[in-house]
Amino acid sequence: MLTLHSYWRSSAAYRVRIALNLKSLSYNYAPVDLLKGEHKSASYLEHNPAGLVPAITLADGRSLSQSLAIIAWLEDEYPEPALLPQDSFERARVMSMAYTVACEIHPLNNMGILNYLRAEYDASEPQVNEWMHKWLERGFSTLEREIGNGPYCHGGRVTLADILLVPMVYNALRFDYDLANRQPKVLAVWDACNKLEAFAKALPEQQPDASGTTD
Repeated sequence: MLTLHSYWRSSAAYRVRIALNLKSLSYNYAPVDLLKGEHKSASYLEHNPAGLVPAITLADGRSLSQSLAIIAWLEDEYPEPALLPQDSFERARVMSMAYTVACEIHPLNNMGILNYLRAEYDASEPQVNEWMHKWLERGFSTLEREIGNGPYCHGGRVTLADILLVPMVYNALRFDYDLANRQPKVLAVWDACNKLEAFAKALPEQQPDASGTTD
């Protein structure tokens, strides 16, 4: 059986949980407590040399890291339901939307960057929020223009774009970003996706390591 090394609030791990659920795959959940530094332990670095979550360990003991690489492997090994369209243009379009999140929003808003701003520049929490909102606004505005009539990013079926978008929206709402007035289509996709069991089960609060946690 697959083992997912995850932290409940990690956006990247959240993506992989959604993909696993969409493909109806059973897996062991191995919590990695980032607040306690477990991601820096020698035992965990064997699974992910970067010391980040997620990582996934196969039944034969091999491990993969980087959420998009893990999802690509899942797509190859478990092709149904497909997370990308068959048509080459439509497939590239979905990937473009996913990369807007993965390359344009998330890297600038992950915890390492925010903690660096706090530690090295003595940024206040309002300043950190302003930083986050700047990059959320830019990326979500792009997606708002690309999303059609829904209910999902690419029309009537869930794709990789939704898998990337939903965890980013979770973070945006957590930090009081006003999607309802700024990007209502993005918020509508969030609402539609979370009506599906695969997404609802992947929510951070539903994970075993979320119990009793406030950070």
